[in-house]
Amino acid sequence: MTSNLNFLDCTLRDGGYYNSWDFKDSLVTEYLNAVSVSGVDFVELGLRSRKGGGFKGMFAFCPEQYLESLAIPENLKIGVMVNAAELLAADSVEEGLGQLFPVAASKSRVDLVRIACHLHEVLNVLGAIPWLKSKGYLVGINLMQISSQPRSEVVGLAGMINKQPLDVLYFADSLGSMNPNEVAEKIRWLREGWSGDIGVHTHDNMGMALQNSLRALDEGASWVDSTITGMGRGPGNSKTEELAIEISHRRSDSRSLVPLFHLAAQYFRPMQQRYGWGTNPFYYLAGKYGIHPTYIQEMLGDSRYDEADILAVIEHLRLVGGRKFSADALDSARVFYHGASSGRWSPVADFEGRDVLIMGAGPGAGEHSRAIETFIKSHRPLVLALNTPSAISESLVDYRIACHPVRLLADAKKHRHQLHPVIMPYSMLPVEVQRSYEGMQICDFGLSVRPGGFEFDETGCVSPSSLVVAYALAAASSGKAKRVLMVGFDGFGADDPRTEEMEDILTLYRASDESCPILAITPTRYNIPLTSIYLM
Repeated sequence: MTSNLNFLDCTLRDGGYYNSWDFKDSLVTEYLNAVSVSGVDFVELGLRSRKGGGFKGMFAFCPEQYLESLAIPENLKIGVMVNAAELLAADSVEEGLGQLFPVAASKSRVDLVRIACHLHEVLNVLGAIPWLKSKGYLVGINLMQISSQPRSEVVGLAGMINKQPLDVLYFADSLGSMNPNEVAEKIRWLREGWSGDIGVHTHDNMGMALQNSLRALDEGASWVDSTITGMGRGPGNSKTEELAIEISHRRSDSRSLVPLFHLAAQYFRPMQQRYGWGTNPFYYLAGKYGIHPTYIQEMLGDSRYDEADILAVIEHLRLVGGRKFSADALDSARVFYHGASSGRWSPVADFEGRDVLIMGAGPGAGEHSRAIETFIKSHRPLVLALNTPSAISESLVDYRIACHPVRLLADAKKHRHQLHPVIMPYSMLPVEVQRSYEGMQICDFGLSVRPGGFEFDETGCVSPSSLVVAYALAAASSGKAKRVLMVGFDGFGADDPRTEEMEDILTLYRASDESCPILAITPTRYNIPLTSIYLM
């Protein structure tokens, strides 16, 4: 079972999604030496590509002249990965290959070429296999997002691929959603149509990458991938330092793992602290619901998304589908309303001439909750709570206000339990969001998002941002409030992009002719007048 086992490390390729494939020379040298003594047979150094788009390091392209400069240990075979989409974008697959592989394998440092394919791309790139084989390369096909495909589709494709001179047929648990039994099932399906070597590339969304890799080997897979500390897109992969232990045991072959462990500690764990790969509850949910992990990776790398935002996006993608990553879909989670403002409810009757207390979710609201409650009871402001959190008694809240469609969808049950009227741009929301609020007391206040400033109308507003605090400020002005009191707006660090975003909103609001005076009464870092709630 282990005599033909091929252990492939793809750290510099898969890990490059975090640092734009820009690894320092000192790391690369130590990496190659460490994996060469740990039992690794193949190193997939990176992508072979000609696509630009911003700065990317050498391992996004792996050009021949740079590979020649690397001190590659003799016992390591070298691989690169090609995306099928790039080949299919060329005039012909053969022309695309000719641009990427101008020399034969005998004159190249590259031994193995793996082609990453979605299932719908496979038939159109089959011609790449004999072309690469004629140049002397080992060739692999990586089937992506196979977990949701029916048996008939998998078996049929495997049978078509079986007619080609392919060296290894891989499948990737791209969404990290599979368990060991499902991995075993997919191998059995592939084996119905494919008679050659099978490989597996696992992702660690649900913490099962190592288990899935080992189960694949037990089921007869003979190629297996991993990366140092699991460094890879989203939550990452099976860890080389763990898989090396298991493979050494299976081979009854003692290897030196000290250089590998030193490499992980010196280079990769500090990078992990910086970039944040590795499984967590968000990746777990993404795996559970079949959501592409890049959604999570992008949100975790954008400080404007807090935990509630991420959960809201996950809930939305669970309902509408998120197997394929779309930057546009993620952007739409922050900016929605581009048309004319449309609403049916006016805040004037309740807001006019009153202090409106806008309650944020910052720690100051909780730390001073008793004083806030005392103030509300004695001064009777209209209390407007953003979204669902609240540090004070629910009986003191007059309205909830929310405008983010994904957040509204995720928070529908909480709003239903809190029993407050909810101010939202109801008539402008997607139908599935409206259905979530059927039978509830809704205040339909329209919203249009346009950069540059605020506009206040009786039943709607124009805001420069889709952030709920901007929507709340606009509602206060449209309702002709006397003044806005802000609690729980502690703010963020000076270098946090959320700080700049909030300051821009406040600046544009204050510049509006019909803006209300603003006063923060709990601690804030924002550039607004501040007093103490204990003096109110």
